[in-house]
Amino acid sequence: MIWPRIAQFILNNRLLLVAIIVVGTVFMGYQTTHVKLSYELAKILPVTDPEFQRYDAFKKRFGQDGSVMVVGVETDSMYQVGFFNQWYALSQRIKAIPGIKNVISNASLYDVVRDDTARKFRVVLLVPRPITTQNQLDSLRQRIGELPFYRGLVQDSAAAATGSGAHLMAITFDQKELNTKNRIAIVRRVEAVADSFGTAHNLRVRLSGMPYIRTEMTAKVSGELLLFLGLAFGVTSLILLYFFRSFTVMLAAALVVAIGVIWVTGYIVLFGYEITILIGLIPPIIIVIGIPNAIFLINRYQEELNRHAVITIIEKRNALLIAAEKVGETTFFANVTTSIGFFVFFFTASPLLLQFGLVAACGVMTTYAVSLVLIPIIFSYLPVPAPNHRAHLDRPFITRFLRWVDGIVRTRRTVIYGVIAVLTVVSALLALRIDAIGYVVDDLPDNDPIYQDLKWIESRFKGVMPFEVSIDTKQPGRVLTPQTLTKIRLLEREFASRAEFTRPLSLVEAIKFFYQGYRGGNAKYYALPGALELGKLGEYIPKPNATGSTGNSLASSYRSYLDSTQRYTRVSFQTPDLGTVRTNALIADLQPKIDSIFNIDRETGQRVAASEQYNLGITGSSVVFTKGNDYLLQNLAESTALAIILISVILIILLRDVRLSLIAIAPSVLPLIFTAGIMGLFDIHLKPSTILIFSIAFGISSDGTIYFITKYRDELRQGRAIAEAVSNTIRYTGLSMFYTAIILFAGFGIFTASTFQGTAALGILVSITLLMGMASNLILLPAFLLSVDKRRSVVRER
Repeated sequence: MIWPRIAQFILNNRLLLVAIIVVGTVFMGYQTTHVKLSYELAKILPVTDPEFQRYDAFKKRFGQDGSVMVVGVETDSMYQVGFFNQWYALSQRIKAIPGIKNVISNASLYDVVRDDTARKFRVVLLVPRPITTQNQLDSLRQRIGELPFYRGLVQDSAAAATGSGAHLMAITFDQKELNTKNRIAIVRRVEAVADSFGTAHNLRVRLSGMPYIRTEMTAKVSGELLLFLGLAFGVTSLILLYFFRSFTVMLAAALVVAIGVIWVTGYIVLFGYEITILIGLIPPIIIVIGIPNAIFLINRYQEELNRHAVITIIEKRNALLIAAEKVGETTFFANVTTSIGFFVFFFTASPLLLQFGLVAACGVMTTYAVSLVLIPIIFSYLPVPAPNHRAHLDRPFITRFLRWVDGIVRTRRTVIYGVIAVLTVVSALLALRIDAIGYVVDDLPDNDPIYQDLKWIESRFKGVMPFEVSIDTKQPGRVLTPQTLTKIRLLEREFASRAEFTRPLSLVEAIKFFYQGYRGGNAKYYALPGALELGKLGEYIPKPNATGSTGNSLASSYRSYLDSTQRYTRVSFQTPDLGTVRTNALIADLQPKIDSIFNIDRETGQRVAASEQYNLGITGSSVVFTKGNDYLLQNLAESTALAIILISVILIILLRDVRLSLIAIAPSVLPLIFTAGIMGLFDIHLKPSTILIFSIAFGISSDGTIYFITKYRDELRQGRAIAEAVSNTIRYTGLSMFYTAIILFAGFGIFTASTFQGTAALGILVSITLLMGMASNLILLPAFLLSVDKRRSVVRER
């Protein structure tokens, strides 16, 4: 057999294997110095997904949406000279920060003035310098009110009417800096000057917008990575010390998982990945999952030692050989099932999950290999553990617990099945209450400043989440035709009937603004002109050049809304963080209406010819987030089912009995149903963070099934009856399973310290699932085995 040979090879080549591990760990340690945080939006959708491709094409054409950070204040002093000039100074200081492209506030707005001599528009700043008199400020406030283009953009309705209310400063980031590490420094500088302004005026300054939210999320991920690593090491080490009463055992196990963490971090770099909110969870998970390997090896080693009254070097070596052989096989299959729980995400094709699954699966198997090699080698050099260090194997309360388990499994199987049946039915009914809904920032608690500021912005200005309509006219130069502009105006009216949307930013709005200037600045002319007037207006508006630029600061925004061929354009809205359910409902409602506006002849009611049709798509980072959430939900059942199938195959290989293997898988499946019931009971939503629970928990829960089945099979090989084999398995494997369950429960419990509610929920639910998995494997699995044996005995007697 292969496992005895592997055990012999490990102990016969100790120095060689240690040297290989040391060299490999040094190499991986060097790789960890190059690990990077991800500064981009999480890539959930596969690159082949139509929604991803539409959004990717949109970004290449118009740049990254969600590039605006906002600073908001609520005050009745805005239109007082001193305060306003400080607000003006703040906008100038922020605009001077490298990486900031533009700043828009009521202290930095533009107007357009018709210049008939030069036959063009002059773009003028409303506030070219600090205000000197109250009359100037009053005139400015009046003029801002006469420019509908800015309505709802820099001040809310209350501030527009009375001057007292909410005011906003919109800060546009340079596209080149948006997805780089530099974004963090830029945000921090903006935050510092904004907070300084707030302190000077005793105001709470509100910060939001996608650059800010993404930066704060990245900072939290970075901070929690180190927090979880420390907690994982600390919690698992203390539990090991309590169980084994040995610093040697604690340090040996800690060394093994530390090496595993180094290797898994090295894999992140070697695979070309960056640390995301999911990948950041892997190192502490490796610590928690890696410890049980050491527990089983050390427990079996000490059990073998306890069989001898006098322990010589030969008995010690034989004990290590048996531990490496027997536990090596058991933990191999257990770690394979765990890695399957992660690796099934590789088949989702989602970059976020694919990377997480691949790195975690490789880390699990690497940590297993390091454990199998190092634990026997370390203890081969150490003296035989003292009797008091082996006394934990016969702890009275654990012994009594295992005897109680053995007793009810033998005599109370009907009660066990009844309780399980009731719990399963109740859990299944509660699971029906689970809502599949996600929000961009719903992982943050209600008292988090990021969440509170976002809600404040939403209550005054409707929101900051990008919601885009991408328009392909299919013909160069067609965007600026009266027909297309009229259709865009109708589209904007359709959106205006829904309270969720801000006023749009589009070419139509820009043309209306220019037309107002063309007609002398009167607000009643803020309208889309007819074809004849549009032609006259076009003589004054600067034309975009080949790069989309026009040569002045206001009109240069052309390139953000019109490509150089004048074939493509966009209409930009912002919304609150609506959640995936409402966003999907809006998309389903608006998409056919948009198509009807552009592609249905209003006179005949018929679809226009294919050559005259427009390609239209709703996109934007909030829309892609929604589609990504839906994609994860679709893959939840598939990934969990795939994990069940693959692990069932492993059980069939171990048991060589298809029916018994299918029965044995039930104790690992039932905890998932119970967990779903808990989610329904406590209204925990299905979203990207909680979707992971089922596959991961199933893979780890299956470890207990593997531990039990491999020991049970070993007992049968020694000629024992099934009832005796079950009792011995409960006795000898139950201790390690109990230790492992406590380690896993406490280990995943550390994630409750996360500021992300989804991560905290993942920690709680996985912990509960694994604890129920241990109980299920210790009670339900042996009950199934005995029931199958009894039934077969009855059949044989007949």
